[in-house]
Amino acid sequence: MHDHPNNAVNYPLLARPHIQLYGTVDEVMYARFNDQLAAAPADGPLVVSITTLGGDPEMARAMGDSIRLLRDHTGRETLFLGKVAVYSAGATFMSAFPVETRFLTRGTRLMLHERQMSGSIDLSGPLTNLPVVLRAKLHEIEQSVLIQEEGFRAIVNGSKVSFETLREKARSNWYIDAEEAHELGLVLDVI
Repeated sequence: MHDHPNNAVNYPLLARPHIQLYGTVDEVMYARFNDQLAAAPADGPLVVSITTLGGDPEMARAMGDSIRLLRDHTGRETLFLGKVAVYSAGATFMSAFPVETRFLTRGTRLMLHERQMSGSIDLSGPLTNLPVVLRAKLHEIEQSVLIQEEGFRAIVNGSKVSFETLREKARSNWYIDAEEAHELGLVLDVI
């Protein structure tokens, strides 16, 4: 266990994030994200912090796309700061930031898991319709798996964690404390 007694002094920008997100990742967070992004200074590194127990992975991907597009089109540096809890969709959002621009506060936990799906399939009606219903549901599941795997690859890209390791550990909710995330190269540093 390493101690980072006053590591924050090495990263003064992280003390005052331009965008501060907290709570459930949903349409409301997405709107707050866009409002804060519009109000942020146009120049210099952009610091985004998040504290979340999770939520909608598609909203997380949409916010992440905004960060990626900003970086790709302006060359602007974007910094991620996870505080306390970066679970599920929060980790999906984190994956939009390169590992060398990710930070966690001391005591923060990441939680990575497989996407969840529930529901039932109504198999009633003409027999010739039933394979169509089943194929449609199978296609939905297959696409969700592909999206999940894209996200997993983005989370581990540039770290010491292999895609296969994440895929295996995510089956049973992988909790990673800040120090371990740092040691695994999933984040640059702990402050």
